Amino acid sequence: MVNATHLTQTLIAALAALLLGLQLISCSGPRANPTTPAQDATARLQAIPAADPAKYASMRSKAWRNPYLIIRSDGVALLDVRNSEERRLKPEEVLDTLARLPANSWPYGRVVAIEETAASSGSDKIAIRRIKGIVAGTLEDVHVAINWMPSP
Repeated sequence: MVNATHLTQTLIAALAALLLGLQLISCSGPRANPTTPAQDATARLQAIPAADPAKYASMRSKAWRNPYLIIRSDGVALLDVRNSEERRLKPEEVLDTLARLPANSWPYGRVVAIEETAASSGSDKIAIRRIKGIVAGTLEDVHVAINWMPSP
């Protein structure tokens, strides 16, 4: 009996030590990059000079050279004005996508143009308003100015 009790206690102690060791390893393991993607995107955007309204105050949408976003009921589109191509995004992808654009995509400084598509139904209006709020709030949080464009 004494041997069985001793063996059980030894196994329990060894198991507890193993679990403790695994917890310590998982908590103190090396971290290649302690920043989050949102922090990285914010830092990249902050490296762009602040918006210069004198460069774009009277700019029309066809001549716009900074990033151009279109708010839709099903998401956001990043418009390439040069060739009228759209890249569809989820609202939560906008910040990182903008941060990955090359420096020459920002000739007016840290400002984007945004327009809304026309809503065809009440539910589209609600979806557009919701996405507009998410995108505008996200951009304002990282100090990206917004130049609201009239809907076509």
